[in-house]
Amino acid sequence: MNADRLPPVAPEVTATLVENLSPRLRKRLDAAVTKLGARTTRRDGDTVTIEVDDETELRLHAPGGVVATTDAITCGCLLAPACVHRAAAACAAPAADLAPEPVDQPTAEVPDPASVTDLAAGSATAPGPVTDPASATDPAPTPALDSVSSPEVASPDQRAAADALWSAGAAVLEAGVDGAGAVTQSALLRAAHTARLRQLPRASGAALSVVTLLRAARAGDPSYRTADLVTALAELLGTAHRVGTSSGAELAAVRGRARRPYSPDGSLRLYGLFTEPVVTDSGHGGVRTWVAGSDGRLFTVGDVAPGGVGRALGVADRAVRLGDSALTHRELGRAGLAVAGATVSPDGRLGAGKGVKAVTARGAAWTEPPLAALWETPPSEQVTRALRSTSRYADPDGGGSDLLFLDVELLGAVRESGGSCLLARCAGGVPVRLTVADDDPALAHRDNVTLLAAAPGTQLRIIGRLVPAPHPRLTLLACSHPSGEGTIDLGFDRLRRADLPDPTAPVHPAPPRPGGTGAHSPLYLLERRVEQTVPAGRAALGMLGDVTAETRRIRRAGLPTAAGLLTALCASAARRDRDLFGRLLPADTDGFASYWLAAARYTAAVAESLCSAAWEPTQEGVR
Repeated sequence: MNADRLPPVAPEVTATLVENLSPRLRKRLDAAVTKLGARTTRRDGDTVTIEVDDETELRLHAPGGVVATTDAITCGCLLAPACVHRAAAACAAPAADLAPEPVDQPTAEVPDPASVTDLAAGSATAPGPVTDPASATDPAPTPALDSVSSPEVASPDQRAAADALWSAGAAVLEAGVDGAGAVTQSALLRAAHTARLRQLPRASGAALSVVTLLRAARAGDPSYRTADLVTALAELLGTAHRVGTSSGAELAAVRGRARRPYSPDGSLRLYGLFTEPVVTDSGHGGVRTWVAGSDGRLFTVGDVAPGGVGRALGVADRAVRLGDSALTHRELGRAGLAVAGATVSPDGRLGAGKGVKAVTARGAAWTEPPLAALWETPPSEQVTRALRSTSRYADPDGGGSDLLFLDVELLGAVRESGGSCLLARCAGGVPVRLTVADDDPALAHRDNVTLLAAAPGTQLRIIGRLVPAPHPRLTLLACSHPSGEGTIDLGFDRLRRADLPDPTAPVHPAPPRPGGTGAHSPLYLLERRVEQTVPAGRAALGMLGDVTAETRRIRRAGLPTAAGLLTALCASAARRDRDLFGRLLPADTDGFASYWLAAARYTAAVAESLCSAAWEPTQEGVR
């Protein structure tokens, strides 16, 4: 049985079914989920049936596509409704992400600032490339509370919901992926449901993301990456902590939005830039067309739905769903639009409501205004802007774009540990590595980059997506035609050898290793300990022993806070106090979670600073 064939189940339904199990059945729940996953399913309208055995069937009724009540899951076994099968089916199905329900916002209490988790939760600014942030302090003391009537702080119910999210996230860190089974996941789902009711959609969504990634990791999903779960857990813990320490506009960002509303933006004159294929690990496919306004703002028009790469190739030549325009997506990438009554989401997506009117207009070449201005901004300034949107813990409503617009000279192919990429030189003599956006052979990305690598010395105007790394790196999305006429959507259009200039053009030597301030930074010594915690839990990190050699190396690189965090993290993982009779006391899961969160957020901030510094031109013009 594939979990994708089951209808999504509301988080509170899964949590309730698991909580109603007896302690004996809870111990059998993970095995029941695995066993149920091997059974066949069939769908009849809104009902999905699972054959538990030759005589027993389990049914999930999902009117509207979501299992919304516990009564909607029924089982025909003798122990039903108190059987383990109903809870196992809910745990095997995807978690539904529902819109929050309105609640009153009572007055609340103002907490004193916390200690180490303030840095961990992202309230501090990112450190410079060699400037170390302030050291973390002991997270153990509980903040004092002063009663103040103010609508600008979290309500007591919201603080309680955030505390529950923190505890559930800390339990995941304690157990690791291997120990975070269905019972641990149900606690997260219960906390996510409560947070949704308390108008905390950002934290609720982070909890659902953690559950989804935990299930993918335990199921051996090939698309699962530990780094994604690290980011999701840090987002969950950081957001949960900030609910109690934020106020005003910061609290509004921490609460988040359940839906990103489209707001009116009047009349817009838009100029097409390029069209890129969109293919997701979840099996969705489509396109995203980028356009720019006369003031330089970037917007997107998308069409993504289930279908994979085949749909992406087909949708590219379908008409854009915007007003009365008859342009296809690929045509819009080179033409223009005049839009009246435009609506725009915070992340720049153009709405296609009934009141939106759009007609075809003249486009502009990349070398003509207003598009030419996009390439006039220095690369380092563009990277600073892009990092604000690509940050692992960026405000989801912050908007912005991760695209970079560069004039480059191709230098040729360069080998890396994961394969090869195209090396180029941009303004200031900064070498930048251009990689393939998607390796699917049905798309043109790989073939085009391979051909461009055979044309060193070629001057191109390119558009790429920033890849945060300690050396300049982009995924290549579009470029000017090597002949100077027109542009190339590198995911769809295919270059030919005849399009390339004389192959006898001079070859520029490629640096054997990435350059930049952070190319040889020992920050990875802390990053790998942060990642090691997630699969195996706190105990595995506690068995590492002495890390003096690692911390000494980090300090020599000018990162004393990183060294202190590594020492504190490993010490907290290994610490187990005993009572007066010598019996082990429960581990301090909250304290360990605080140190882990501080380390995760610190490494992300330093990595982003190193990435920004790598794009700064040097006096010599090379790195």
